[in-house]
Amino acid sequence: MADSLSDFDATRYWERRYAAGGTSGEGSYGRLADFKAKVINDFVVEHDVQSAIEFGCGDGNQLSLLRVPRYIGLDVSASAVRRCIERYSADSSKSFFLFDAKSFRDTSGVFVAELVLSLDVIYHLVSDEEFEAYMRHACAASRRYLMLYTTDVDSAEAGHQRHRAVSKWMQRRSDFVRVLRLENPYAGSEDGQERSDAAFFIYERVAP
Repeated sequence: MADSLSDFDATRYWERRYAAGGTSGEGSYGRLADFKAKVINDFVVEHDVQSAIEFGCGDGNQLSLLRVPRYIGLDVSASAVRRCIERYSADSSKSFFLFDAKSFRDTSGVFVAELVLSLDVIYHLVSDEEFEAYMRHACAASRRYLMLYTTDVDSAEAGHQRHRAVSKWMQRRSDFVRVLRLENPYAGSEDGQERSDAAFFIYERVAP
């Protein structure tokens, strides 16, 4: 475990985890994955969303439940990206790329979609620099909607997690307005199954 925020390397952590056969975690499986999929799929249908980019696609298990006409998955782990490429090799509607926030500049709008997804990622962005870069790129990639599934409270770093008051950060973005906050039904659950304190924060792009 890292001794401080500056010592923790998120890319190294996730690459080692996926390379060793690890998964994206319980949030991408079971009832939490089903809950997120229903919210996203219903939103896609209701708003006629034709394309989505996910910043942090992980092992691709959550993706297996999503119904989006065109999808791009980005992740910091090369092992995770390769796993997704192999899993969805027969699906031409899905593309995957390695993501490095410090080496990512998309002024031509190559990585742009109607909907940007960030699911259980933000509270894993331990350093401030990493968080700021991630949020800027996610916002820039959104043509219409930004869907964040995360916690919304500031906390100190603990291992590979650091919770962020994301709604406060988004208030700085005059080009987005929040249209919905949706709590998950398993926050604080103590029944021994998958649980999470994360919620959906859905934003719509507006004229600045």
